[in-house]
Amino acid sequence: MKAQLGAAPADLEAVEAVVRAAGTSFFRGMAVLPPARRQAMYAIYAFCRIVDDIADDPAPFETRRPRLDDWRRRVAGLYRGEAADPVTRVLLGAVRAFDLRQADFEAVIDGMEMDAAATIVAPTLAGLDLYCDRVAAAVGRLSVRAFGDASPAADEVAFHLGRALQLTNILRDIAEDAARGRLYLPRELLEAAGVPADPAAVLRHPGLARVCTGLAAMAHANFRAAGAAMARCNRRAMKPARLMAGMYAAILGRLERRGWDRPETPVKVPKWQKLWIALRFGLA
Repeated sequence: MKAQLGAAPADLEAVEAVVRAAGTSFFRGMAVLPPARRQAMYAIYAFCRIVDDIADDPAPFETRRPRLDDWRRRVAGLYRGEAADPVTRVLLGAVRAFDLRQADFEAVIDGMEMDAAATIVAPTLAGLDLYCDRVAAAVGRLSVRAFGDASPAADEVAFHLGRALQLTNILRDIAEDAARGRLYLPRELLEAAGVPADPAAVLRHPGLARVCTGLAAMAHANFRAAGAAMARCNRRAMKPARLMAGMYAAILGRLERRGWDRPETPVKVPKWQKLWIALRFGLA
């Protein structure tokens, strides 16, 4: 593998291995980027994957918090020019090449700590917004710089697209989250629909459709705002963002067509639609 970002080929291969092992479409999706930007995105993804795995570990939080704090120290070290493992060595090159901000890495860790420290059940709208900003929009703020646009408009894309994607994830994963005792639907929408803040009870409550419809409307509004912000950005740099927006908007549309009374029924975007989205947004 040709060296990128001043990193050794072995480090680049180790980071790619983390992405491949995750088994997501992210690896193929980043193929639209030039090599150095692609490797930066792999390193950002690897960082997110590692801290997310710490947050999802069933071990007591007291044993996980030191591991999250260790990553805070590793992130701080990047901004002193320090790196001691493949992920941080590639990240160091990405920080230098694309001016990635320390605060955004720290926000991602803060979001993982929100999930790890306590089981989230019916957060307020403000709490949900903070959670979305940390676990999704902060990743977006890192990503748009790696994509090639560090403008205020690109940060606006990250703000809105991060929320749109995370709200779509929440709507898709209601049943899966409930099985883990979690409920990310906001308290205000639950109360307005007369739905109890109970992960088990919410699945069969007749008011669930009203709650999900309200949250879906918030996701759609953020998709629209993200699209408007993309129009003010570097078009080539926003290609991966357009692809992600197109794919997640398709997921949200299929959730709406399935209806909200069967949250256990999985929703998948068929291959033909994925190809159409890739052609529409990848070649634009």
